[in-house]
Amino acid sequence: MSVSAFVYTEDVLARFMRIRRQTLALCAGLSGEDLQVQSMPDASPGKWHLAHTTWFFEQFVLGHDPAYRSPNPEWHYLFNSYYESVGPMHARPQRGLLSRPPLDEIRDYRARIDEAIGEHLARGVDAALTARIELGLQHEQQHQELLLTDIKHALWCNPLKPAYRQGPAAGESRTSSMRFLPGRQGPVDIGHEGDGFAYDNETPRHTTWLSAHALANRLVTNDEYLAFVRDGGYQEAGLWLSDGWARVQCEGWQRPLYWQEDLASEFTLAGVRALDPHAPVCHISYFEADAFSRWAGARLPTEAEWEDAATRLPAHGNFQESQHFHPCAVPVGDGLLQMYGDAWEWTASPYVSYPGFKPLPGALGEYNGKFMNGQWVLRGGSCATPRDHIRASYRNFFPPHARWQFAGIRLGQDR
Repeated sequence: MSVSAFVYTEDVLARFMRIRRQTLALCAGLSGEDLQVQSMPDASPGKWHLAHTTWFFEQFVLGHDPAYRSPNPEWHYLFNSYYESVGPMHARPQRGLLSRPPLDEIRDYRARIDEAIGEHLARGVDAALTARIELGLQHEQQHQELLLTDIKHALWCNPLKPAYRQGPAAGESRTSSMRFLPGRQGPVDIGHEGDGFAYDNETPRHTTWLSAHALANRLVTNDEYLAFVRDGGYQEAGLWLSDGWARVQCEGWQRPLYWQEDLASEFTLAGVRALDPHAPVCHISYFEADAFSRWAGARLPTEAEWEDAATRLPAHGNFQESQHFHPCAVPVGDGLLQMYGDAWEWTASPYVSYPGFKPLPGALGEYNGKFMNGQWVLRGGSCATPRDHIRASYRNFFPPHARWQFAGIRLGQDR
């Protein structure tokens, strides 16, 4: 994250309140029981997301003032996530055991910290502290997406398969035929540039080399992935990386995470719905994306290939604001489609630092850099990502077995 002044399109306090209210809006209609459950170690209860994002502002914005005193210092242990340099923390797999403090106290905590941030802004802050507030807002938007993916997993674990919200009625869909469009070849610059916000892992901007290649014009569809399933893709060891094949065997993978056994329906945040053959396949691990690409006679794009292509396109797509909360079939069109929104796109690039990378100083340096090990980069955002959170240089990352995120596949080819 750069600590220079940002070019804001709205008042800082108005932006702060808008994003904070959106998190609460995403919880509307969820019960206290819904927000308490933790369905697997990788997920967190909704209540914890509400508290942790508030703790972030208390710790890194209000706590920046030596005179600040926390009204609930014992909560720092409960709602710290992974910042070792600021103190110990409750074990991640046991967050669902935190029945206390209750939900109404968490909501009150959010209100009190929001009020304190408003008072802080009213007194005036310097560029460095404003940058910390913006980091907190970007962090909150990440947790908005996690809240949606985590509650989806929790509801899917319920035998009743209840809906989070009723989505729009399914209509007849179609999509463009898949074709490969050549990308640029030669030296290109990637990484963040300009005055807008960026995480430290998007920097520094640097030159890299692109060999002759092409990218698919759209994401892989459910129907195309279904052909892989029916062709025995999950039974053919030669298609899989060694660790991926071990995961298939250990966990019994036979289809994408939320597909039903009939291979004709899937669980969505609107409940069980018929599988749209033209919509992008999602909830795919890196291992599955890689195996499908090999089966299709292609490969996954590198993150540099993806970014170079995406930089020349507007960040338009099916995002959280659309309230579909599920990937949609792309309308027929020309050029590269669905580069933003719908589903995060796995790349062939491991999550490592750029040449000359320097993490932020102090505890905030733990935000990204220490996770540059054993993870893979995803690009482009999803149907659960806020629209103003994404950009061409944004680097998401997850371990290769992760399936509960809205992640899909765009194919690449060598030329």
